[in-house]
Amino acid sequence: MAEHRAPLVKAFLEPDSETFSYVVYDRPGGQAVVIDPVLDFDYAAGRTGTESAQRLLDFVREQRLTVPWILETHAHADHLSAAFFLRDRLGGKIGIGEQITAVQAIFRDVFELEPEFLPDGSQFDRLFADGDRVEVGELHIEVLHTPGHTPADLSYVINGQAAFVGDTLFMPDVGTARCDFPGGSASRLYRSIRTLLALPESTDIHVCHDYPTADRKHRHGTTVAEQRQHNIHVRDGIDEASFVRMRQERDATLAMPRLILPAIQVNIRAGQMPPADEQGKVFLKVPINRL
Repeated sequence: MAEHRAPLVKAFLEPDSETFSYVVYDRPGGQAVVIDPVLDFDYAAGRTGTESAQRLLDFVREQRLTVPWILETHAHADHLSAAFFLRDRLGGKIGIGEQITAVQAIFRDVFELEPEFLPDGSQFDRLFADGDRVEVGELHIEVLHTPGHTPADLSYVINGQAAFVGDTLFMPDVGTARCDFPGGSASRLYRSIRTLLALPESTDIHVCHDYPTADRKHRHGTTVAEQRQHNIHVRDGIDEASFVRMRQERDATLAMPRLILPAIQVNIRAGQMPPADEQGKVFLKVPINRL
């Protein structure tokens, strides 16, 4: 990719799920993309909220930005997507990886979704393939398929200088994403990470989640060099077999994410709720003993 000016990045932390969303833009008054926006959800009350998404929306309007794309790195299991809410207010299109169809097929059966739900990705505006490129003003976006956490994970490399990696990598002192969801693979994750770590060492890496230790605050930014030197799970010198063994042993001890059941049902629909019933009521399902 040709050398371009570094993109401007504004990160937003949603503290309940410890999720970072991003507005990435070329200049004030210019063009932008939104990455991994969050819809607030109170599980106990079954109530959604838009405070987190509104902060992104307010920033976009303050900076007078046009947003042609809302980009998802994958169908998240730990928060609900606000992509549909933002598209309704900003316009633009919602994009995700083409392998979302595999994720949709798995969870259509888990949740026994309505017959009208088709696992063909048509709920999204575009399904990206590895190597696709998108031009947004002065932003030049390269799409990398980085599966492992799920089959559909993408990373977005913008202007050759900033990579938005979803759940593929965490901060170096936290490590890497779990791989025990349906369709996940520790071997594929290792290879995806090595692809990311083959980018120039100065490349900024922006993560989707951070789970900080007691002695530091949340961070969203690191570099390829820092990851290669210090990532506790996958720094240079750790081979694939060792990583897979560690990841499988660790994943076996992890509980399911608190919001996985509502999140997946919404996120495989590009942030839309399931269709209402004849009385106009919307319900999410809780399958018993399926995950």
